[in-house]
Amino acid sequence: MPDYEELVSFVVRNIVANPDEVTVTSRRSSGGGVVNVSIRVAGEDMGRLIGKRGVTINAIRLIAKAAAVKPGEKVDVDILED
Repeated sequence: MPDYEELVSFVVRNIVANPDEVTVTSRRSSGGGVVNVSIRVAGEDMGRLIGKRGVTINAIRLIAKAAAVKPGEKVDVDILED
């Protein structure tokens, strides 16, 4: 079973300007096999994380979903705002 929290954290920390302010948490839902991964970054890194038209965050979501194919899980990646 992959560690989605570590995977997403690695990708996000290499994208943003303030990697020390990145917080990634994951939570498994009961029953459905869905893993919710939440990302929190500094305010000035929000645009860098989302990218133009959401291209960057969609790529991060795609990476997480690709890692979830073999174990047969579902992963949702969300950005938390302060």
